[in-house]
Amino acid sequence: MDMYKSLLEGNKRWVDEKLKEDPEFFNTLAKGQSPQVLWIGCSDSRVPANEITGTKPGDVFVHRNIANMVVHTDMNMLSVLDYAVNVLKVRHVIVCGHYGCGGVKAAMGNQQFGIIDNWLRNIKDVYRLHADELDKIENEEERFNRLVEINVMEQVFDLSKTSIIQNAWRDRNLPFIHGWVYSLHTGIIKDLGVTFDSTTKMTSVFNITASKVEVA
Repeated sequence: MDMYKSLLEGNKRWVDEKLKEDPEFFNTLAKGQSPQVLWIGCSDSRVPANEITGTKPGDVFVHRNIANMVVHTDMNMLSVLDYAVNVLKVRHVIVCGHYGCGGVKAAMGNQQFGIIDNWLRNIKDVYRLHADELDKIENEEERFNRLVEINVMEQVFDLSKTSIIQNAWRDRNLPFIHGWVYSLHTGIIKDLGVTFDSTTKMTSVFNITASKVEVA
């Protein structure tokens, strides 16, 4: 209960601080949001999007799940993506993973955890696709870090395969999609250099045509 009460007390202190800085802070915030960025990050409590990027409430639209995954059957993620891209008209979508990710670490082993095993299978598939590179890395920590990076890159690729993103590229040449990794040890974000803004870098089989056709 001490922690529970401290959350409410912390909220009051935060409100007081914000009002001292700007008496109209909450009135302005209540008028609406126009974020330029959609953040798809890990649910890990040590990776708060606004805090590590130095942004304010209203600047970043956030979706978080275990190991920052883009799963095409995840209606939660797809709904957030659709709203961010087609209603909020964000200019950037960032997939941000982090070194030391428990989900990625769990996916590297064979232990059974429960229902999350079904989610971790998606990360195991990422490992399978890049097994040749990963298995050559003898140091376990280095292999772990590399899988964190590769997993982010694959989620960026998966974003680019969605009709939501491809239709937006066709209609307004936005958003840009990026892959980042955050270090818990240094606080620094690493840009992995995987940025997409069109289907030109994709294998043609993933390109979706503008017109809809019936699938028998």
